[in-house]
Amino acid sequence: MFEALFINLELNINPLKETELILYGGEFYNGNKTFVYGDLYRYDVDKREWKLISSPNSPPPRSAHQAVAWKDHLYIYGGEFTSPNQERFHHYKDFWMLDLKSNQWEQLILKGCPSPRSGHRMVLYKHKIIVFGGFYDTLREVRYFNDLHVFDLDQFKWQEIKPTPGCMWPSARSGFQFLVFQDQIFLYGGYFKEVMSDKNSSEKGIVHSDMWCLDPRTWEWSKVKKGGMPPGPRAGFSMCVHKKRALLFGGVVDMEVKGDVLMSLFLNELYGFQLDNYRWYPLELRKDKSTKDKLKGCKRSDQQSNGSISEHKKSQHDLEKAESSERYENLENYEEVSDMECGIDEISQHISRNLTTEDNECANASDQKLQQQNRNSDMQTSNSSEAVKPCGRINSCMAVARDTLYIYGGMMEVKDQEITLDDLYMLNLSKLDDWKCIIPASECEWLDVSEEEEDDTEDEQSNSESDSDETDEDDDLETWNDGERTLEMENAVAIIKGEGKNLRRKEKRARIEQIRATLGLSDSQRTPIPGEALKDFYKRTSMYWQMAAHEHTQHTGKELRKDGFDLAEVRFKELKPILDELAVLEAEQKAVEEEAGETSSRKRGNKKKKNHTSQR
Repeated sequence: MFEALFINLELNINPLKETELILYGGEFYNGNKTFVYGDLYRYDVDKREWKLISSPNSPPPRSAHQAVAWKDHLYIYGGEFTSPNQERFHHYKDFWMLDLKSNQWEQLILKGCPSPRSGHRMVLYKHKIIVFGGFYDTLREVRYFNDLHVFDLDQFKWQEIKPTPGCMWPSARSGFQFLVFQDQIFLYGGYFKEVMSDKNSSEKGIVHSDMWCLDPRTWEWSKVKKGGMPPGPRAGFSMCVHKKRALLFGGVVDMEVKGDVLMSLFLNELYGFQLDNYRWYPLELRKDKSTKDKLKGCKRSDQQSNGSISEHKKSQHDLEKAESSERYENLENYEEVSDMECGIDEISQHISRNLTTEDNECANASDQKLQQQNRNSDMQTSNSSEAVKPCGRINSCMAVARDTLYIYGGMMEVKDQEITLDDLYMLNLSKLDDWKCIIPASECEWLDVSEEEEDDTEDEQSNSESDSDETDEDDDLETWNDGERTLEMENAVAIIKGEGKNLRRKEKRARIEQIRATLGLSDSQRTPIPGEALKDFYKRTSMYWQMAAHEHTQHTGKELRKDGFDLAEVRFKELKPILDELAVLEAEQKAVEEEAGETSSRKRGNKKKKNHTSQR
């Protein structure tokens, strides 16, 4: 049984058994203490079970280390240990080897190894292990590295590759991604803290978005010009290689809202990077045609069994169809798109079902009966295909085996709480049809420490109201920390509205940011702007959706534009109700703040911890 919650760990595919994942180390923070682990687990994908491996002479507990597998051994280098009160850090420089057959550890004590560090990256190229970058934190200062070290697995020797005068070389950083493709090693992104020249010598986090390519035959670096549609700058994302492309998932974007108040947006987007032509593109999921046809047949049988639709419904349907045709006027044969509506509904039927509201004043009793029968039919045909997707997160583990992508764990924030995830998702990279949640996330315990309230108005509230607010906040967290960490649109609307609750201003602000972060509203290429019609939304973002559709269909011309429109329409219908509710809530919030003369909000807590997490 696997019950621990870890982040900053390593997940590898067992080279001796592709259906087995190997996990080592990690840490967990519960709001009061930090726990660092030295456990070794194996996960059998077929049996869907974790197994704890006991082995003598194992490495000390650590996190933010790196591991690679070669032949029948797993190699681990570096990492860090954090004291429970986070006042002391120890960075490792030890190098360990695990025999995957006997589960025996052995420390390799060799000359010329890299200096102590964590947040570095390590990859395997043929019979060589390559290490780059990282950081070393003494609490008084943080040093970042851009040195390059190579370990020869045949000769068991370390070698440092030093830059020659005038050569191109990446700047110092940690928390980047390192990928191998044929005779190229790609470096992307990373994090660096810059000391400002102000009176207080404050630090500013720098998020890199540059890409480099290292030739392991000459050890020369070159800068890569990113083509296509690359993701925006972010920290804490994860990447891995599948055939001729690299896959990128997750990350966080920190934005200043007012002064030094930070708002974090945790992302759950999936991007692809074609390694042979350096082209970025978004990866949007598609649905299986057989499922669409089955759903279409069910709907037709329902219509036949339930007789004709009322005149009111007919006119309403005709009006909606006419409006859709007008929005799609630049594409020919729109009737084909209408025929595909049942397929589009199948993609997001759990959303539309939860958000459908009945017009009781206009619909008669027969209409209501028909709606109920259709809803029941939808429930029967879609319960097995409810939309499942990993929530936004940072520092998740990614691995690919047999055309299957595995994503494990990571960290996200809800209000001032750091939520450590232990869920496991898989995605068939050949079909790209839907995510499957193998292990739902378990609830993690959070211990609140005493916090200072900066809102004088809230300090004046009565004790009874405060007690009620605390209960409400607990209820909110239960909603957001459910078993699968999946935000249903129905719950989103309830959370935004705060149904049945008298929300304080801080809680309203928190609700707004939670919704925006979880739904990925920070990405303008995937999100309609307030008041934007479907036609205008697609016109503004058509390049994004056509590139996403091309990865599925390989269509061109008019067919590709139609495919892109289908994806955009799904996203538009999915978010429109939420955006409308957000607009109302934000307007109310703005009016209340202006009336009360409120000029500040609670500063984000535990900033030291967050910066430290981003750079690993």
